[in-house]
This record gives sequence, C-alpha cells and structure tokens, in this order.
Amino acid sequence: MKYWIVTFLIVLSFGAVAQPAGSWPIFRGEQHLTGVSKTTLPDSPDLLWVFETGDNIKSAPVVANNKVVIGSTDGFVYCIDTSGELLWKFNTENSIEAPALILNNTVYVGNLDGFLFALNLDTGEELWKYECENQIIGSANWWTEVGTTYIFMGSYDYYLHCVDAKTGELKWKYESDNFINGAAACADGKAIFGGCDGYLHVVDVTTGKLVEKIDVATYVAGSVTIENNKAYVGDYDGRFFQVDIKNDKTTWVWSDEKTNLQFIASPALIGDKVLTANHNKFLYCFNKNTGEKLWEYNTGRQVEASPVIVKNKVVVANMRGDLAIVNLSDGKPVWTYEIGSQIISNPAVANGQLFVGAYDGNIYCFGE
Repeated sequence: MKYWIVTFLIVLSFGAVAQPAGSWPIFRGEQHLTGVSKTTLPDSPDLLWVFETGDNIKSAPVVANNKVVIGSTDGFVYCIDTSGELLWKFNTENSIEAPALILNNTVYVGNLDGFLFALNLDTGEELWKYECENQIIGSANWWTEVGTTYIFMGSYDYYLHCVDAKTGELKWKYESDNFINGAAACADGKAIFGGCDGYLHVVDVTTGKLVEKIDVATYVAGSVTIENNKAYVGDYDGRFFQVDIKNDKTTWVWSDEKTNLQFIASPALIGDKVLTANHNKFLYCFNKNTGEKLWEYNTGRQVEASPVIVKNKVVVANMRGDLAIVNLSDGKPVWTYEIGSQIISNPAVANGQLFVGAYDGNIYCFGE
C-alpha cells in the first residue's frame, strides 16, 4: 500500500565493482562498507512517498537499476520502483532482518530461518536457496576472481558461509567462536569481520583459509569498515578502534568513559574522517589516523543505524525515528525530520533520493 505526500573509484582491483550515483547495491554502499554515497541530496529534502509493508522493518534498503529492495519482518522481500510502486514481493516464510545485496541483476537476502535466497531482480523469481544452521542477520558481500563470483555471509551458527553466486553451491565454511551478527567487509580478496567472539577475522575468500585473527574487543555486533589494511570497528563495551591488519595490532582506541554504551552502528569513512554512532545518542566524527574526536552531534535518542556520508553531509537516524542531515565539517544540523517510529538500520542514498525503513513497517522516500 502506498500513500502519496504532496508537497569508487572506477575499479579498486579485479574483484571490485564501481558504485554509480544511482546505485546503493549493498547496505554500506560498496564492498569495503565505507558508507559513502556518490550522489547528492537537497539541503532540505521533501517526503515524496511512503510504502507500507506487512510488519516491522529492521533491515536496510538497497538500490540498483531504479529498484528499491528491502526485507520486512513479515517475511517478504519487497521490490519497489523509485517512484514508490510495488514491482514484486517474495515470501521467504520467516522474518527478514538482514539487508539484501544486489549484484548482477540478482538479489541475495537471508532470513531468520537461516536461508540465503537468490532472486531475479526483475521478476522476484527464486533462482536458488542455501541453508545455514541458524539465523542470518547481516548482509551478504561478494568477491569476483577468475570468472567466479563468491557470495559470503555470517550466521548465528558461528560460520562465515561462502557460496557460488550463480548456483548457490557451497564453496567453504569458516568457523568463528561465536555468533556472526554483522556483515563481512571485502578488500583484496579477503573477507574481514568482527565476531561476537571479540576477534577480527581475516579470511581468504577463494579458499576459506584464515589469514589473520586479531583479538580486539569483547563483542562486535556491527560491521567493519576497511581502507588500506586498516579496519575501523566498535564494540559492545563502548570502545571504537582502528586496527592495523597488516601489523596485527590496534593503533588507537577511543571511548566515552562517562557512558560506555554499545556501538551497534557500523562506521562511515571518507578522506581523513571516520564516523560512527553510539547508544549514548551521539554521532561522532574522528580523525581516522589519530583517533582524535573532531566533533559530536546529539541525535536525541539511541542510535543503531549506521551513518551515511553524502558529499559534505552526513545522514543519521535514531531509535525515536528522527532523521537528520548534518555537516561533515562540523556536525551542525542542516535538516531534521521526525518519522516517529524507530529506525535501526541505515538509509540508502542513491540518485538524489534517500530511502529508509522504520519500525512502523513503512519505507520512506525523500528527495525533491
């Protein structure tokens, strides 16, 4: 049901794919999970349309080929065009909290039964499904090498699973020591993720063999952001880290000693800045090289949704249902909008539009 409201780099390596301005194919924009959109947003976006699903939305939207794909806790995957019209929906038969991945005209999405589905983006037809032994909460990611595309995702069965993108055939499983809640980033043929076991795992995508296992935290619920052999990650004890993967060490750590609340949100990274948000209500911006806090913005309520960088602006959402756009330079707000229902997953920003799902079961589109 719809309500109208009137009013990177070309190629990083042979396995990486460019993200055009009209695309947001994975919940953090691209394989490194940097949370940077290539488009622009108006300074004061208008609400363009609202689309209603059958239950709460806990997953993040993704966008490709003028199609918006999102899962709902009603068990359906919804595909909507960018004007708000339903194109198709597919019943996975259990709640969906994991964001989808769109790659090569295929939608890859997991549900709480532990199934990963591959669906045709144009029709919603099921191409194949793969079964894990426990629920899938995080997004899938991908790597392509020598003509083979590898799709990998974590599960609460402790494993990072890797399957063939075309067939769903298992390539390998890598066992961690606890639940895998977030998505694995991908860089240079390596899958990098923080587990609920407190380790940063670096796994070769083509073989499934462990490359590095770095003890960094107590419990990592979010996803890791990667750049130049540096990983940025927050933990459940309220610490935020830069980890030097090549030299197997933590290079800086930041925490707010007055709160020590959990980081659920995944970082966003651009230039010399890295941003993240915390359950203590604040969006933070740090110097990525030193860990110095540059500014903070009080969103007014706990934040689990990851920030998104759009040129010189940052989009952030909180669990009260507030959306805000702030300046990247100083954190000063330039636009706010109260949806009124909690938002726990980050928006997608593509082709000049902002898409976000909320706990009221609605998908909201903003633009001009």
